[in-house]
Amino acid sequence: MEYAPLLSRPKLIIASNNPNKVAEIQSMLGPLPLQVENQPSQLDVKETGSTYLQNALLKAQAAAKLTNCWTIADDSGLEVDALNGAPGIFSARYEKSNEAKITKILQALEGNPYRSARFRSVIVLSDPEGNLIKEAEGICWGEILKEPAYQGGEFESLFWVREANSVYGELSQEQLTRLGSRGKAARAMAPYLRKALKIDIN
Repeated sequence: MEYAPLLSRPKLIIASNNPNKVAEIQSMLGPLPLQVENQPSQLDVKETGSTYLQNALLKAQAAAKLTNCWTIADDSGLEVDALNGAPGIFSARYEKSNEAKITKILQALEGNPYRSARFRSVIVLSDPEGNLIKEAEGICWGEILKEPAYQGGEFESLFWVREANSVYGELSQEQLTRLGSRGKAARAMAPYLRKALKIDIN
């Protein structure tokens, strides 16, 4: 399959300044003939929404309006059933460091045998004017271990994915695309992205 030269491909902004996250989402969307870029480095959007959708849309709208391009953004979080869904949308702000986040969640679950949890991700697609075109959600089900599987990680070092017989942080890229919450959301979004940007992959 041959794709058009890079400069003639539709441009898609992924509303993140994290190049690893941009590459990860691009991979999860599949082999689409797109010119994918991360958002302008000066853009800093505060996540003031009360839902994943609101936070993702804040980021997508800001990047779309600044670049005048189609934009994808996501917001994700860990939801622990025994903690009434916490930390949820506050996952990134649960504590100041990864070590503190792990300590806090393990202390909150100490002695509790009910450790089911899920990673939830919401991805949105915005047109160049900042209008919401499509949203997609992905959920990865699992449970919280009593100690991290490795040092230096965040929640992904504690989150056991039974289907993969592994913690989330040690999933391969193929497993993340198939089982991961962001991967499921990205795969659900891909056909709508192809339609919106008029991408023909036949």
